[in-house]
Amino acid sequence: MTAPAAPSPAPEGLTPPDEPPHAPPGPTRKKIGIWDRLRLLLLFVLAWLIIVWASMADNPLLPFGDAALIQLVDSQWLLWLAGAEFLRQIHFFISERWSAYHLFWTQRVFGGTERALRRRLSDWTRFRLGRLIKIVALVVLFALVAAQILQTSPILALFQAPALLYGALPLILQLLFAFFFIAFQFIGLFWLLSRGGVDTYYPDDITTRFKDVWGQDHVVERVKESIVFLENPDEIEKKGGYVPSGLLLWGPPGTGKTLMAEAVAGETGKPYVFVDPGAFTNMFMGVGILKVKSLFRKLRKLALRYGGVIVFFDEADALGNRGALAQVGPGGGRGLGHRPPFQSGGCHGFSYLSDDTRWLLAKEALGTAPAEPLDTRRSRFVMGGMAGGGGGGMGTLQALLTELSGLKKPRGLINRVGRRILGMRPKPPPKYRILVMMATNMPEALDEALLRPGRIDRIYRVGYPSKAGRVRTYQGYLDKVAHELDDEQIDKLATITPYATGATIKDLVNEALIIAIRDGREIITWKDVMRAKQLKDLGPPEDVEYIERERHAVAVHEACHAVVAFRTRRHMEIDLATIEKGSDYLGMVASIPPEDQFTRWRSEFESDILVSLASLAGERMFFDGDSSSGVSGDLESATAVASFMEGYWGMGATVSSYSTARRLEVGSPGGGRGGPATGESTEAVLRKALADRIEDQLADLLAKAEAILHDNRAGVLAVAHALETHKTLSGDDVEAVLDGRIGITVDGTVYADAEFAAKLEEYHAAAAGAHRSHTTVKLALPAGGHLPVLREPTGSETAAATPHEPP
Repeated sequence: MTAPAAPSPAPEGLTPPDEPPHAPPGPTRKKIGIWDRLRLLLLFVLAWLIIVWASMADNPLLPFGDAALIQLVDSQWLLWLAGAEFLRQIHFFISERWSAYHLFWTQRVFGGTERALRRRLSDWTRFRLGRLIKIVALVVLFALVAAQILQTSPILALFQAPALLYGALPLILQLLFAFFFIAFQFIGLFWLLSRGGVDTYYPDDITTRFKDVWGQDHVVERVKESIVFLENPDEIEKKGGYVPSGLLLWGPPGTGKTLMAEAVAGETGKPYVFVDPGAFTNMFMGVGILKVKSLFRKLRKLALRYGGVIVFFDEADALGNRGALAQVGPGGGRGLGHRPPFQSGGCHGFSYLSDDTRWLLAKEALGTAPAEPLDTRRSRFVMGGMAGGGGGGMGTLQALLTELSGLKKPRGLINRVGRRILGMRPKPPPKYRILVMMATNMPEALDEALLRPGRIDRIYRVGYPSKAGRVRTYQGYLDKVAHELDDEQIDKLATITPYATGATIKDLVNEALIIAIRDGREIITWKDVMRAKQLKDLGPPEDVEYIERERHAVAVHEACHAVVAFRTRRHMEIDLATIEKGSDYLGMVASIPPEDQFTRWRSEFESDILVSLASLAGERMFFDGDSSSGVSGDLESATAVASFMEGYWGMGATVSSYSTARRLEVGSPGGGRGGPATGESTEAVLRKALADRIEDQLADLLAKAEAILHDNRAGVLAVAHALETHKTLSGDDVEAVLDGRIGITVDGTVYADAEFAAKLEEYHAAAAGAHRSHTTVKLALPAGGHLPVLREPTGSETAAATPHEPP
């Protein structure tokens, strides 16, 4: 038979207000510590010794023994109090060990009084009353001791007590001065360090509205909901919900996150508090915590005064992280300005690839292999972290987390202290309408505790704007300047800048305006915009000149890329081609997607490989089997893409995943049903089988690239001539050369002439001979391909052409 469970012990401590009292006391009194037993006895003994010391101070000839005997009579009341306390402690000592004795006193003697008090007063109120009685008892004891020393009544002694303190004032002043001097030094230092980094803008200071945020309409619509809840919180609270008070805007830099926060403040008419990302980074521990506390005190005051406040943390990863290793996801880089770190010298093999392919190859070069196709338009929002120091210093993030969701204490000293002394519950704190907005381009570095609902309730990605958003943004910024671009040109401009953000579009328009002003004009033309785009994408070219045979070889190399890209690739358009040397390339052909696309296909990756292999196939074909080291980047690109196609994406000879087969050691995908040979590891078999399939695929595509170049030999030489003549061509110019029409800066009709094509073949033969013999090219570069220059009419010609009015 199971024995009955022992009753659970009564909980220790006081019960909160309005809760039933604890269970009845146990059979014996709870034991107390030695300090609790002796503290009152020591207090009475100390008071008696002070009186003895005072009597000796009044009569220096009185020895301690005589003074003690005198005070045994004069201050015997202290001894009676000490004796009573001693008896009380004996009573407690017995109650701790004898249950019948304890129950007699707690139930029969004081039981009725105890029960009456419990009915009338809660434990919390009784505790406060007991504390008040102790304070009064100490004051009475002090008054009695002071009366004994001053030989007066206790009431008068309380008023004469300052005289006792005044006698020891010089020594106390010295000690207090030293203490407060040191303390004020630290207080002043920390106060100065805790200033700054927080800017407050009042409703009249902000003129930004939602109409000023272009290209992010889908995010703006969702953010407007938060404004509705901020202005009309009762709409959701009366139905049992709560107002979302935290917003995180994340995405690439320059997409309008800060502008959107300003628009929220402008639309609501609430104060806007901007928090500098470095405001909480300090060299002293604890300063960041003080700043967080000070910031939220200020926010609560503004919220009560204006009915709400908006606080914006820019670059929130500087504060809200605990050392996570932030990895830039797909789409983190834009076009030509973000190149893989391992690429240097030779042809810029990544430039003509799509942005996601470039990022994918960079990821592979850094030693990580994604197991799924990645997308430039969507970053992976992965929570992760490494052990390390938190953002802003130790404790700063924790202080922020506490302020975002911690308990709000009641306001006012009288409310908190006075009402509690009177046994009343303090008034609850008001509802502070604080909308916390944060922005970051590294969301994976933020701590998960910061992103949980209740702190950050809504997370929106402010990504690269769509084409329609880019068109709207270009129109907005171009409307602020004088220009002659029509709707069709603006649409094309939005097409050829697929990863442009609001910041880059504004900068591009401004650069075009600078170019126009430099040329003595006030109106921006299409050519100004194209020159500005080339400058922003490529940067200023290095001031170097190729020798003639090397210039021709680089031009042929890039022309092969351009021709194969033009003939085979439909998911990308040529943006520009150049042979002007940059910091890490000799030439490049850059491509862009003509429309927003979120998936990639096998045919598209194969065309990427064809374009990569075009340089090797072209150099071998045009230079009698010779090839340069400049194809290294192209081969690296082609091999990496082919590896992903064969081993990860099911775009090769097999459909199994190389990474899974290697991890599970199940054999080689497509390598037969037998296991590895004796002495050969499974990993070696897997690598060999995959490498063979990659090599076979690259060999087939190399032969296909050779066939394309053989059929378009005249086009390659035409594009090479245009590059040697103009150095940099736009995508329209490349198409104009291959189609035999007039482009933006090139007259492509000349390349349709068979006689001119023969001259190009003759020049190439001379350049190839100079390449083999390392001599100068014997023939001059054929002239042609320039647009006719329209001469501006002179003043006299203009006057002559203007009809005169009869007198």
